[in-house]
Amino acid sequence: MATSTVGDYLLLRLREIGIHHIFGVPGDYQLEFLDQLEAMDGIEWVGNCNELNAAYAADGYGRLNGIAALLTTFSVGELSALNGVAGAFAESVPVVSIVGTPATFVMDAGQKVHHTVGDGDFTHAATCAHEYTVAQSWLSRDNAASEIDRMLRLCWLFKRPVQLMLPADVAYQQIDAPTEPLVLPEPSSEPHELARFKNEASERLRAAHSPAILVGHEVDRYGLATHLRELVEKIGCPVACLSNAKGVFPEDHDQFLGGYSGKLSDPEVKRAIEQADCLLTVGVMFTDSVTGGFSQQIDPSRVIALHPTAAAVGESRHAHVSMKDAMSALASVVTTKPSKITSYYDRIVRGRAPYQPVGSTRLVQSRYLEQLQAFLEPGDVVIAEQGTSYFGSADLAFPKDCTFVGQPLWGSIGYTLPALLGTMLAAPDRRHILLIGDGSFQLTAQELSTILRHDLNPVIFLINNDGYTVERLILGPQASYNDIPRWNYHRLVEAFDPDGRARTVQAGTEDELAAALDTAKTDNDRLVFLEVMMERMDSPQSLVELGKAFAAADYHHAAVS
Repeated sequence: MATSTVGDYLLLRLREIGIHHIFGVPGDYQLEFLDQLEAMDGIEWVGNCNELNAAYAADGYGRLNGIAALLTTFSVGELSALNGVAGAFAESVPVVSIVGTPATFVMDAGQKVHHTVGDGDFTHAATCAHEYTVAQSWLSRDNAASEIDRMLRLCWLFKRPVQLMLPADVAYQQIDAPTEPLVLPEPSSEPHELARFKNEASERLRAAHSPAILVGHEVDRYGLATHLRELVEKIGCPVACLSNAKGVFPEDHDQFLGGYSGKLSDPEVKRAIEQADCLLTVGVMFTDSVTGGFSQQIDPSRVIALHPTAAAVGESRHAHVSMKDAMSALASVVTTKPSKITSYYDRIVRGRAPYQPVGSTRLVQSRYLEQLQAFLEPGDVVIAEQGTSYFGSADLAFPKDCTFVGQPLWGSIGYTLPALLGTMLAAPDRRHILLIGDGSFQLTAQELSTILRHDLNPVIFLINNDGYTVERLILGPQASYNDIPRWNYHRLVEAFDPDGRARTVQAGTEDELAAALDTAKTDNDRLVFLEVMMERMDSPQSLVELGKAFAAADYHHAAVS
């Protein structure tokens, strides 16, 4: 044991598990903890423009770094960040949410202090946050060491947010703190249940004539991409992914067929997945946005399903079987079944002539995406906002080692610009490309100033199509509620960039976009902001069809023809 303050111990543990940045907004209930943070080597404070943006940034950081931390002040900051924390909960991103609270003697006395509703109850906001965290703890001098360790383990194990309440007077209290390394837990298996699963699943796979594998986002969250690849190559069957797992399996691999999205899928992908006599789903959750509105036609009796802590073979359930152990078990016994596969990369990239812009032709989504395809490079991080950007880029063929970031389940618009800040701080040596629409950008635009303050150099594609196109495709294509204020976006970048570090370009034609992309490749040492002008209803066909499906599901009177 060693002597430490509570605040220092928390920071040391965060640094130990790989967190080197903390996002948030200062508030008087956590200023002394911020002093401790600024004095701590190896961990940096990232001040955001507001708490919601900070939570989004922590989400982006957590996806690439494996875990993230967020610091807000009691109630007002805590609740402002809650939407972002809830998004991390929905999308399985581990975020340690630290909330600075009034001092313990203030709360014990029920004082009517600021940032409360004046009733002496200091638990209202925590009660709200309880619904979107897997665990919560109020720290004290007596419990701090054990509770900090426990909460970090739970955050890591479940890949969901936890919340630590740090009273203002507790941060500097001295405690006896453990000095041994913090061991982070991984899902484990009950040996008998794993053996039973292995026998059932391997028998199914050996008997299959047309097996296939479908990949979901849980593979990425639990860091199992290498195990997945080993299993895929051992079986030799075709592989597809849901859009929320894009890039988890290498898209230039000979066995990769493309993305699966129910009835919106490429016919070859749809046939391979839905007609497989044994479909192995790895970390898959079927939600409306990634299945074309629940249009998947998959017989559950033919599915072997792997999840982080459980597995199933048809209707036979196997609790306490980890996804990692299940993949290793199957890889050790399956018989290779090589299939005749025309890979997605061959069809999309190698099988097509290089893109050539057509002079001053006005840009449309399909041609814009062709130029974007040619712009991608190995190792890129692509962050795509919900709407035209997400569903258009989901059909791109990624080069080697690319990462895709989106939020298709929670779907909070404006998420991606602050998330870009997080991904860039987590992986500063990679090129980061943000694809965002004008409506989404207006929700969180001020975080562009934080990106510039940290001298980060992403490439930002803003589609200016005059409003909420994704909503227009669901209902109200000409309705005023889908309109937004018109902004001079390139002038806004100038306002956030008084030192002139950014480069802004507008493009409304194919040759203008081609020139803009050349600029982005040349000026790779500074932020490049590309405003791409589009017609308001021009959309990727997959989003058009999904809009019809959403309208049919949400509104009984909506036309779906």
